[in-house]
Amino acid sequence: MQLVLVGATGLVGRHVLALALADARVRSVLAPTRTPLPAHPRLRAPTVDFDDLPQTPGWWRADAVVCALGTTMRVAGSREAFHRVDHDYPLAIARLAHRDGVPGFVLNSAKGAHPRAPFFYSRTKGELEQSLCAIGFDSLTFVRPGLIGGERAQPRAGEQWAGRLLAALHPVLPRGWRINPAVTIAAQLLEAAIARRPGVHVVESGALT
Repeated sequence: MQLVLVGATGLVGRHVLALALADARVRSVLAPTRTPLPAHPRLRAPTVDFDDLPQTPGWWRADAVVCALGTTMRVAGSREAFHRVDHDYPLAIARLAHRDGVPGFVLNSAKGAHPRAPFFYSRTKGELEQSLCAIGFDSLTFVRPGLIGGERAQPRAGEQWAGRLLAALHPVLPRGWRINPAVTIAAQLLEAAIARRPGVHVVESGALT
């Protein structure tokens, strides 16, 4: 299969890229990024401006898109900037991919995503999910992790504190509240992209421990 991977430089995206390039079922990966990636014979990694995405017909053509793009409020600096990265960019990419005939789209979303969620983060993810459902992909999968476990290039203090707490409580926590390892999330994203099951599917955090 041919895969488009968006967010390949992030914690989960890095794992998706490594798994995809090691998987014989994946013939090639297109991973547009803002910063260069190491070369690989099956990887095409053009640097792009996400505010000015490539519009050339056929540029996004593939069998599936995995979107692991995202930021935090602290890094983004404002609600508007966060919404642009976590909602507007993925939605714009999804529309271009669908225009180019891509049948499958897989999103790394979040636990509790809902368009009427009380928290801005969860609400943004829910609004994105709702918008993606309206596009008309043959196969659409939302993977909803809780706290993601793994080493980030830019550590997040809140995640580190919560991670230590959840790790200590792991034996007694319900599956849905346990840490979700980044590599496990990545594997679910990739498998959903390869399988491309018809319809809309949700993988909740309890399946990611």
